[in-house]
Amino acid sequence: MTPTATKTRPAVPGAAKARKGMDPRIRARRTAVTREKGRQRLHLLAIVTVVTGAVVGGWYLLHSPLFSARSVTVSGNTHEAAALVVQASGLSRHSPLIDINTATVAAAIERLPWVRSATVRVQWPDGVHIAVVEEAPGLVMSEPGGQWASLSIDGRVLAVSAVRPPGLLAMTGPQAPGAAGTTLGARDQAGLAVAATLPASFGAQVTAVTVEPGDWVQMALTTPIVVDIGTATQLPAKYEDVSALLAGASLHNGDVIDVSVPDAPTVTGP
Repeated sequence: MTPTATKTRPAVPGAAKARKGMDPRIRARRTAVTREKGRQRLHLLAIVTVVTGAVVGGWYLLHSPLFSARSVTVSGNTHEAAALVVQASGLSRHSPLIDINTATVAAAIERLPWVRSATVRVQWPDGVHIAVVEEAPGLVMSEPGGQWASLSIDGRVLAVSAVRPPGLLAMTGPQAPGAAGTTLGARDQAGLAVAATLPASFGAQVTAVTVEPGDWVQMALTTPIVVDIGTATQLPAKYEDVSALLAGASLHNGDVIDVSVPDAPTVTGP
């Protein structure tokens, strides 16, 4: 058998030196860099852990009973009981203060019949104050069944009672008022437009406003005199006619003043 020849690779200059090992200074530098990177990673991990713990801990703390709505106070209420205001606000469940949307809470309170507006203010660490502005009754309307509805001047039903509230302007319209908290419908708007804009010159003499078919508005005065306003248009001019006639004309009980055509008023006897 012919022996296999073995070829020997020629020696590479410097290879022997490389096999002897890396320069100790370079090795030490690399080790130091590796250790520094490790320390930086540990430092970053520690920061992330602390921040995460603080966030999670803070969230649980702010949602704990310590920072909940444990004290809810109400001011400005006369007709709406404070307990009812708190119930409508939804804060009787001691909600966390951090979760309270003051605009949403105020809107819920303003759905109560007597509340015109509500302002909600969070008071840390455990309080909420609700300031309400109530509606003022300005009208009264009869309801089916002999009951009486008190309304604001803009047509919001404030309360329904068996006894007619005294001192309020009576209004009669084609559509009966609804339950407390509702507002009058479109068919009664002509009467509201007149009731809400009566001038000081004779407004105190008006005892009743009636809306008849065709949105024809009629007023009854204390004299007693009836005023036909007509439709609820050109009201300033019509009011000037009424004021002038009340001040200068010779009127008698039962007379009817017709100002449905502005600047051309008429007066007819009973």
